[in-house]
Amino acid sequence: MKVNVHAVNFTVDGKLVDYVQERMDKLEKYYDKVVSSDVYLKVEKTSDKENKLVEVKVNVPGDDFLVKKQCKTFEEAIELSAESLERLLVKRKEKIRTHI
Repeated sequence: MKVNVHAVNFTVDGKLVDYVQERMDKLEKYYDKVVSSDVYLKVEKTSDKENKLVEVKVNVPGDDFLVKKQCKTFEEAIELSAESLERLLVKRKEKIRTHI
């Protein structure tokens, strides 16, 4: 799957990009028709410790899924986003299976 990583207001580390790619690739286990995904990494300017915001948009034929998570670290936010997307993709797969 093609993964586009967009870092907003900061430069992203290579290790983080690799982690995002690796984690997004695992989504194909749950639904094999995923076309691409856009991952937006943002740092909120707040005094709050949970200032890392991750938005993941996954493109599948006929639909787009958008998940937003805010955590202390990008890795944690990516993990939570991926888990939410796994549930969404499984639901989508089951829904399509019942229509066929």
